[in-house]
Amino acid sequence: MSFMFCCCFPCRSCRAKDLTAPFSACWSSFLAWRAMRTHSDSMETDGATVRSPLNPSGGPAGVLTFEELLEANHLFEASQLLIEREERLFGEITEAEALKHREEEVDSLDVDRRALKDLVVQILKQSLSTEVNVVALTSAVKAICQEEEQDQQWKQRDGTPPAWRPSGWKKLHDSMLCSLVEEHMDNTSSSPEDQVEKSLHIRSMGVQLKQDLLLVVEVVKSCYPPELNICNSYARWYHQTFSTRLKKIAEFGLDDKDCTALLRWVNEYYPEVLRKPELASEIDHEALGKLLPEKLLKPLEEQYLSKQQSELTTCIDNVLEEAKQKWEDGEEPSREDGCFVSPVAYDLIPIINGIVTTTVKVVGDQSKAQDLTYQLKDLLQRFKIFQDDIMKRSKPNSKPFIKAILSCVEHFRDFLVKKSDLFSEDVRESCLSVLMDMKQSAHMYLLSPVHKVLKPQYRKLGTSDWLNKSVFENLLVSIEQQIQDLQGAAELCHQDLMGQLHQELTAEYVKRLLRGEVKLKDKERQEKAYMTVKNNAESLHNLFVKMGSKEDWLKEILNKIAEVLKLQDLPAIKLQVVSLGTDYPDLSVKHVSALLKLKTNLTKAERRTVKAILSDALKETNVVSARPFFSRVPIK
Repeated sequence: MSFMFCCCFPCRSCRAKDLTAPFSACWSSFLAWRAMRTHSDSMETDGATVRSPLNPSGGPAGVLTFEELLEANHLFEASQLLIEREERLFGEITEAEALKHREEEVDSLDVDRRALKDLVVQILKQSLSTEVNVVALTSAVKAICQEEEQDQQWKQRDGTPPAWRPSGWKKLHDSMLCSLVEEHMDNTSSSPEDQVEKSLHIRSMGVQLKQDLLLVVEVVKSCYPPELNICNSYARWYHQTFSTRLKKIAEFGLDDKDCTALLRWVNEYYPEVLRKPELASEIDHEALGKLLPEKLLKPLEEQYLSKQQSELTTCIDNVLEEAKQKWEDGEEPSREDGCFVSPVAYDLIPIINGIVTTTVKVVGDQSKAQDLTYQLKDLLQRFKIFQDDIMKRSKPNSKPFIKAILSCVEHFRDFLVKKSDLFSEDVRESCLSVLMDMKQSAHMYLLSPVHKVLKPQYRKLGTSDWLNKSVFENLLVSIEQQIQDLQGAAELCHQDLMGQLHQELTAEYVKRLLRGEVKLKDKERQEKAYMTVKNNAESLHNLFVKMGSKEDWLKEILNKIAEVLKLQDLPAIKLQVVSLGTDYPDLSVKHVSALLKLKTNLTKAERRTVKAILSDALKETNVVSARPFFSRVPIK
């Protein structure tokens, strides 16, 4: 036998308008097709039997009775046989009076229809069983479609329909399956009456929903015509049932554990289930909407966010208090690979990351989760106050603690940059600003003693003694000795610290040179000054590279200054000064004036022309993208 069914099921836009009308909108198209189809099946009926290629037991071709068809679960064929009897009884006899003489046949047909209906219901009840009879369910679905078509046929006739018309089998189908879904959701491993473990009951319902929808997609779907889109109907029934159960749970008030469980299923687990590849291709999850309305979600979200806020506050307080107590007790920070480290960043970054990341999933809203990170601003402000207190009181363990804090600052900065999606722009920028202040304060605290020790040797730079090689060599020895006391910060932090000292020493060198205490009266002394600056630049560069500095560009500044001292030709001097000003737009006319005054063989007019050219060049230079240096060099 060959049976083909063609039905229409509402498209996504239709379904979105009315999720409560599962199949009815498609029947007009389906029935129009059925009305036009030609009955070319190889089945022959005589009102009581149907001829089939096989008998119920799979033997030779034979004639099956209605009872045999029911026994074999050939429900579609049984329905067709009954419709043929109905047509013979009610199609040929149009007057109600004439039917009274055939009441016995009508009653017999009604009894058989009830028997068929009962078997169809029985088969439908097994739809969500793992042992569902696919052949029987397919036949039952075809029978339901055929009955619905017959209902439509009678609507178009003028005669008296049978008492059982319209049969309403389609409505019965939807009602049965909706009840079946409710029964499955209620018969989970955890009872809804178990008030102790609401979270367990929520999870059990969610797991049942997932298992059943997968069964629908993998098995039940094959029993229905594709146009009926049975997967979306089941998804809608499960969605409505799950939503109703969760509303009841939410209305009674939940403890923190159950509140979290409910929110995770609404905003995280349930959407993940529907997005599984096996289901996503069959179910329009966007048309289903949220499991709970906003009026129920809002207080639950507020409860959850308050709990998260409280937990984060407690963690921050505990970690900071522990660090403060350790410093007060005179202990040194712990070391890793010879470097001082603080637990503040190690402990709090994973906590903040975990809480915010989880909150995004639980409440399903990035901005609400970001509100939690406002506490990071408060944390860093309190951390900065702690650092200021360490530097102000300057105990024996203060320097190790500041070196450890530098590591924390680097970790927090890295966290803010790499995980920027966890923070609002306001929080992120504010925190980065505090961290920059902390870093600069720490550098100043650690480097100020170094400059204090080196200051007597700074005074010899740019003097007549400076042109002697030993002056700078002695300074380098002292610098290297002082740097040893700066060891102990983490590698990247030590590099930054050495880079900062490298810049400050280079700026100090240029400042002392531009004071003009040495007079370069002739070419010979100017060339000697040129070689001295070049050699000093190379020696300083080599020392700081060895110590970890990455500021290679500082050597080039001294080399360019040395070139200006060496050149004798005014046009060449102009070009070199313009080159210096182009590379470092914070070079001022005052800086150039002080530099040119070292070359006492230049006239005032010549110096004026060089400064004028520099002023013109600086007007066309992009200051924003340039690296500042000369702004660190004050000129009186």
